Amino acid sequence: MFSFSNLSRFAPVARRAATRNALKLSRPTQTSIPTYASRHGQTSFLDLWGLVYCVQSGVYAFLIVGLMEWFESLGSNKEETQKEEKQTRYATPEEVKAAIQELKDAFTSPQSVTTDPDALKTYGSSENSYHPAAPHAVIVRPTSTEDVVQIVNIARKYRVPITAYSGATSLEGHFSGYSTGSICLDMSGMDKILQINVDDSDLICQPGARWEDVNQTLKAQGIPLFFPLDPGPGATIGGMIGTGCSGTNAVRYGTARAEWFLNITAVLPSGEVIKTRRRARKSAAGFDMTKLFIGAEGTLGIITEVTIRLVPRLPTKVAMAQFPDVENANALSYWTITRLVMDAINKGGLVDKPYPVKDTLFFKIQGDAGCVSATSKTIQAIVKKHGSKNFKFASTDEEAEDLWQNRKYALMSSLAAYPGTRCWTTDVCVPVSKLPQLVYETKQDLSEAGLHSTIVGHVGDGNFHALMLFQNDDELKRVEDAVHRLVHRAINLDGTCTGEHGVGVGKKEYLVEELGEGTVELMRTIKRAVDPLNILNPGKLYPEKEKKEPGH
Repeated sequence: MFSFSNLSRFAPVARRAATRNALKLSRPTQTSIPTYASRHGQTSFLDLWGLVYCVQSGVYAFLIVGLMEWFESLGSNKEETQKEEKQTRYATPEEVKAAIQELKDAFTSPQSVTTDPDALKTYGSSENSYHPAAPHAVIVRPTSTEDVVQIVNIARKYRVPITAYSGATSLEGHFSGYSTGSICLDMSGMDKILQINVDDSDLICQPGARWEDVNQTLKAQGIPLFFPLDPGPGATIGGMIGTGCSGTNAVRYGTARAEWFLNITAVLPSGEVIKTRRRARKSAAGFDMTKLFIGAEGTLGIITEVTIRLVPRLPTKVAMAQFPDVENANALSYWTITRLVMDAINKGGLVDKPYPVKDTLFFKIQGDAGCVSATSKTIQAIVKKHGSKNFKFASTDEEAEDLWQNRKYALMSSLAAYPGTRCWTTDVCVPVSKLPQLVYETKQDLSEAGLHSTIVGHVGDGNFHALMLFQNDDELKRVEDAVHRLVHRAINLDGTCTGEHGVGVGKKEYLVEELGEGTVELMRTIKRAVDPLNILNPGKLYPEKEKKEPGH
């Protein structure tokens, strides 16, 4: 049967032949006997005919080359499309049912496999996310690496997508279901701390362990160590790896992309189990495969075990400084809360006493008593120089906890201050010197859009969160447009579309603009190599490729 792909095989040959003929025909013909006209400087009929013939031959040659290249592109595009369709074909409804039955046969414990419609919807969407979502087809709750291997093998057999789920705190649609029917792999039950190596300052745990539980366990056992990454309450170690999390301690301790995860055990889409490295504090042996999974959002493998690094727990105090405007506050940089948030905190009624409504900067100070006292005095002198009229230093642990809690009340206070509203939370990050400009322009933009909003940020590393409130579909559309403008504004300032929330569904459209097509295509290449069937969390992280028109 004739096809473009068959014809395209001849394109290179035709191209070379046409080019050869064009060059041959375009050479002037040398005759041994000059014509009368040429001898007398005149143009003969034969000379004109030769010129026309050469031009005509050249035109035909290039037409042939162009047509063959067009046919070649048609064949190439068709073959590429067919290849992608073959790789991304997912289970039919009948195959999904067969996969669910096989999962039920393999996992017979109560609640190990769930198909309750309400649960499927809950596990496939989030009240804190406004991106497209779909319920899962089934929820499976493994308890070991071996369980995960079995689930992955069944999923691959029937080509059913798998999405890992644990703390459900992500905001960009990371754990939403897939429209053809997907397996929700609920890792929250794999939450054990397996081993604490005090002398090595590290700890081995399962991915469903929450960072607060890790630190509480260490404190309860009298171990003077802690895990410093502190994203939103309820976040699990597996989810923190998946999104490349950060937290309020990032200025001092860095983010998930630092050396806090020494190794991971993961189940690949093939069902193979790998461990990325040994437990040594550092290694120069080959690629850093651990970091390949940090920020991969569950698209390359299912993490089943993690070794995390710990550091000494130091005495910590908190200080608060208030400023006449955000530019003065950002000139210092640690954690800032704008005056809108302070107003919401007061109105929300979640604090013991109200605070002046001003742009506010919070500091965490660590060290012994003498170090904390000296640092506090230094900070007080600096903030006064930058226009602060109100400085408060918490001298006791209880006072520090109360002061720091005000920051954590930002979201709840914003919602309480405006009853009946919902909140779209997003984050971006820019070079620290650009943050005052970004915050100022964003506040102005949100005000002009007529939106109630609050802004909080880790200004020591250029990261800030915008909490945009809305009540109806019209306001939701305005919020969505404001988020787009915010992201483009951040990227134009040499920043990123997300500092710590991750990409998921909500931010993938910005990756090419931020990273470049070459970098994004390299990400896709790695994904195709590791997961050729694209069954691990499809539709997240990787932007869809723009389909090329034939001949382009």
